[in-house]
Amino acid sequence: MDVFTVDFWLALLNIVFIDLILAGDNAIVIGMAARNLPQHQQKKAVLWGTVGAIGIRIIATVAVVRLLGLPWLHLAGGLLLLWIAYKLLVQEDDKHGDIKAGNTLWQSIQTIIIADAAMGIDNVIAVAGASHGNTLLVILGLLISVPVIVWGSTLFIKLINQFTWIIYLGSGVLGYTAAKMITHEKAFEGFFKDNPAFYWTFVILVIALIIAAGLLTNNRRKHAVQEKSRETV
Repeated sequence: MDVFTVDFWLALLNIVFIDLILAGDNAIVIGMAARNLPQHQQKKAVLWGTVGAIGIRIIATVAVVRLLGLPWLHLAGGLLLLWIAYKLLVQEDDKHGDIKAGNTLWQSIQTIIIADAAMGIDNVIAVAGASHGNTLLVILGLLISVPVIVWGSTLFIKLINQFTWIIYLGSGVLGYTAAKMITHEKAFEGFFKDNPAFYWTFVILVIALIIAAGLLTNNRRKHAVQEKSRETV
């Protein structure tokens, strides 16, 4: 994919958006890991923790991009990404009680890197699928999005909480990426290339099903909470 093409820049915007929409918890982890440090060390912990997290993300994502060349991994990655897209819509509150604050600068940096690596699996799979095997896209997307996550995530989280449609848009983007991964599986790729109508029908159906499943689950939970509150009254 040529850097000077529209496709390249659209793919880059897609990767940055995916990273942002999936990274709401990362800012919480960073804040909790550095909260016990003196104020002058907190910025260092965030900076070096972020540098380490970016490095690990790049290595992990490039590795997954290479692995996607193996048979059936596009299909497996696409199905896993569909589950991630669904979980994004129905995620429950997480208190992050297992994230321990570091008492030293090095402990905090370690916590940030390890926690980010553990929580960033969904990002890695999504970015690998959206990059179309382009390593430059992976690196540029992470270099742009991770600093934004660290320093602008509070604002982004507020925007998501205020405009809930952003989450549904993000889930739709993940559904689109998952559908593309599945259709790029070698066993199916020829069929979808020869039948564009089937390709777009499949993509639209996948996006619609993910959003519908999320809406249905959220509505059921809302009604269950309302029933429970009535019973307590």
